[in-house]
Amino acid sequence: MGLTKKIVLAMIAGIAVGLLFNFLNTSQILGEGVTGFINNYLTNGLFDIVGKIFIASLKLMVVPLVLVSLICGACALSEGSRVGVLAGKTLLLYLVTTAIAISLALLLALVIQPGAGMEGMATGATFEPKPAPPLSEMLVNIFPTNPVDAMAKGNMLQIIVFALLMGYAISRSGKPGQRIAGFFNDLNEVIMRMVSVLMVFAPYGVFALLANKIAQLGLDAILQLLKYFLVVLGALLLHAFGVYPLLLKLLSGLNPVKLLKKMRPAMVFAFSTASSAATIPVTLSTVEKRLGVDNKVASFTIPLGATINMDGTAIMQGVATVFISQLYGIEIGLMGYLTVILTATLASIGTAGVPGVGLIMLAMVLQQVGLPLEGIAIVMGVDRLLDMVRTAVNITGDAVVSAIVAKSEGALHLDTFNDDTYHSVMDNGQERGRSAIS
Repeated sequence: MGLTKKIVLAMIAGIAVGLLFNFLNTSQILGEGVTGFINNYLTNGLFDIVGKIFIASLKLMVVPLVLVSLICGACALSEGSRVGVLAGKTLLLYLVTTAIAISLALLLALVIQPGAGMEGMATGATFEPKPAPPLSEMLVNIFPTNPVDAMAKGNMLQIIVFALLMGYAISRSGKPGQRIAGFFNDLNEVIMRMVSVLMVFAPYGVFALLANKIAQLGLDAILQLLKYFLVVLGALLLHAFGVYPLLLKLLSGLNPVKLLKKMRPAMVFAFSTASSAATIPVTLSTVEKRLGVDNKVASFTIPLGATINMDGTAIMQGVATVFISQLYGIEIGLMGYLTVILTATLASIGTAGVPGVGLIMLAMVLQQVGLPLEGIAIVMGVDRLLDMVRTAVNITGDAVVSAIVAKSEGALHLDTFNDDTYHSVMDNGQERGRSAIS
């Protein structure tokens, strides 16, 4: 059995066990002793420990993988001007997909009206958002003053800037640069091997993460906000399986079905971890080895996308804005909705490095259109579950943009992309198909 199937089975088993434990906990049919054992030693004990260790192991790989892979990619760009062109195309596509995502979310929410008839839920809701830093400060903070500090804190945008400068300098340093480039290329191979070793334990980590989350949340939170939950979920699925394939076909001519099929392992993994950053090693490996995107493109687009591409979050903001406005009976009008689109699109870059970015971005959007921030407290109950889906949507968007940019730059290996029999390192732990890349 391939690793992808193992991860899918682990995900299904984790959800089933989580629902069972949540039912046993709420119903108390087995008594307090058994319930206490389940909560203390399994849900908050074994599952929590295994899940946290697995996430920590993934995050361990993120900084060295992004740094080394991006340096190698920048070195591979023969002309320095291509870095600017590549960055421009990638950034523009990420902004366009985010604008489309929030527009789609607003349209669906206005048609379905998830907050209609639920005005009573607004009573007593309180929420205190973290203050967002000024835009000028966020733009300045993109550029590192200390690369070691940036790597220690996991500041992806600063790491990307430093890696691009380092790679550019190496490519312009003659023979010394060639020796250093060879070292980083070898180091990149070693890091990718570490990722493949870690993936062997992925099913156990996925099972523990999902069993822990579902056992704590259950279905009660969803049932209370079912209409809102379904609208956000529908918008996410429509964006992933409608907008992305359409953009891929129109802008590159590539087969969307092949891309979605090959991205399944990364999508399942992103759903399980609910973290775009923690999924970077899997996404990067999948995009390079299954889709055939050259490292010089993938090493830039994937880390940048994991940092600023927030289509899933933008969809949540669009639906939540309409939901909260209906909940409080406040009409924000056409200009208000246009303001929401503009604010959310620009904020997806500006607040990229801020902890709790989703809620901060939503607070910024609500403030811009004069809606009460207390409404955020109402949607927070189902946000953790929806976060899992929108993370899978986000990394799918990263892959689509990577494929489009790579095709336009002549850096997409079509034989690999079109090869239905191709398997990645994740599936069997072997280096099959590497010749298709090289």
